[in-house]
Amino acid sequence: MLALFTRDLRLGVRAGGGALTGVIFFLAVIATIPFGVGPDLNLLARIGPAILWIGALLASLLGLDRLFQADREDGSLDLMVLADDRHFLALTVLVKCAAHWVGGVLPLVIAAPLLGLFMNMEPLAIGATALTLLVGTPAITFIGAAGAAVAVVLPRGGLLISVLVLPLTIPVLIFGVSASYGALAEPDPFLQPFLILSALTLFLAVIGPAAAGLALRHGSD
Repeated sequence: MLALFTRDLRLGVRAGGGALTGVIFFLAVIATIPFGVGPDLNLLARIGPAILWIGALLASLLGLDRLFQADREDGSLDLMVLADDRHFLALTVLVKCAAHWVGGVLPLVIAAPLLGLFMNMEPLAIGATALTLLVGTPAITFIGAAGAAVAVVLPRGGLLISVLVLPLTIPVLIFGVSASYGALAEPDPFLQPFLILSALTLFLAVIGPAAAGLALRHGSD
């Protein structure tokens, strides 16, 4: 599994600079917001956590189409699917999700505090948003793995992945933004939505790879 993780991480880095592309897209989303809402710094600070979450969510969807594509092209995906142990396939998908998150999504979390300065956010809001992104973005990857497994057999499945995955990520987005706002707004709680966000990530860490494994098996029939 360590060899698979290292291999997928290297492939993700080599595939057209996936991490750099995601960070640039993230930056583009954040940079265009002030032109749309105006130069009101107080307004930018209020909507900053939500904008960071939306930008990170959209940037996280960019490389999902490559999650199983390389394995399908070299034939290793067929060997994974033909394995008798279903739990092994789910574990393989989990490792691939971890490699994808480290190579393509973790740089977005690292860049989030810097981009939060563009939104005139307070240090506490920046820290809370970065923490919720660190905990919540793996859930997006696990959901995306199921969508990527469904679309891997299609010739142009990249757009379909976004259509399938985006509605399913709404609960993650809601609790991530709620926890980020709760760190600043005194009546709003931080801990409760943050714990729910953590629970969603743990739940999807089990359900997402299992669903992706089933989709890969049915897609190969």
